[in-house]
Amino acid sequence: MLVIGLTGKTGAGKSTVASYLKEKGCFVIDGDLVAREIVMPSSPALKELAEAFGKDIILEDGSLDRKALAQKAFSSAEGTALLNRITHPHIKARFEELLAKASKEGFAVAVIDAAALLESDCKDLCEKIIVVHADEQIRLERILSRDRITYEQAMTRINGQKDDNYYLRQADIIIFNNADNEALFNEFNKLKELTR
Repeated sequence: MLVIGLTGKTGAGKSTVASYLKEKGCFVIDGDLVAREIVMPSSPALKELAEAFGKDIILEDGSLDRKALAQKAFSSAEGTALLNRITHPHIKARFEELLAKASKEGFAVAVIDAAALLESDCKDLCEKIIVVHADEQIRLERILSRDRITYEQAMTRINGQKDDNYYLRQADIIIFNNADNEALFNEFNKLKELTR
């Protein structure tokens, strides 16, 4: 089974590419969903996060206050690195479980769709890396529209990530997602050999 990593900066449009790959018969693992699963109430990862970032990131019902954690973790490179150090081993273990499931079910291609893929050793699970790329202004507009957050919050997220070259130089395939749907559809031709 071919394992592909799908990543890119926030607002680049990974989910659109993931949807395309799913339509083409790939087993797609949603990294955001896995990241939510591993911090369920009373989970080992949530306990580790509370120790690192403070008990106030846990709500009264025992669940994670995502906004509080995001504010603390993404306000500095050190905070983001600490978040990743805690969560990535738990996420990788869950990815491995899901890849085993995909293989058992006979999928030819599995895709790990994960924003922080390249910053973790989860990338070692992948034979090819697809990077979805878009200009910062376009990404900013998408984040503001999608997440209904302030300009400052959006820029904190954007500035918390590595620069474009960090992503592009690690890519086997780059999907440019700056323009309209027709241009993006043409970009999908780069993926045909992977999804036959």
